[in-house]
Amino acid sequence: MPTEPTPLIIRPARGAEDYPRLVEIWRSAVRATHDFLADEDFARIEGDLASVYLPAVTLEVAERDGRPVGFAGVAEGSLEMLFVADEARGSGVGTLLLQHVIENLAVTRVDVNEQNTGAHGFYLSRGFTPTGRSELDGDGRPYPILHLARSDRGDRAPTS
Repeated sequence: MPTEPTPLIIRPARGAEDYPRLVEIWRSAVRATHDFLADEDFARIEGDLASVYLPAVTLEVAERDGRPVGFAGVAEGSLEMLFVADEARGSGVGTLLLQHVIENLAVTRVDVNEQNTGAHGFYLSRGFTPTGRSELDGDGRPYPILHLARSDRGDRAPTS
């Protein structure tokens, strides 16, 4: 008889102690979903992740059996990052993280790479609507960004 997966737990990040595993999750997720990202951009972002990007946000970590399987980073009501380990994709980790940051960190906005159609669809199906588009990403690279916001201003939890 198959066993049910262990429940997910969402907890605040433990700072630099969590960063090596969060970088692994990021690498796994980006390799699976960002085939448009040039190798040199991948390497640069990965090199800055633990020293620049992760410390700049409030991080929440999804764990199963004591092992992080996803994380979300929030700054000023904006979801700056949400990554799920490739082996955990499709198991509800992203939905649970998103619901958690909407309810507990007042997330109302997210930017998503236009080429990442899976993520775009994920946010649309969870109550976000397009509010704009930028031709370049935040670092001035040629990766168009779609700006999305909660259509109901975050007053209800997302549906799965």
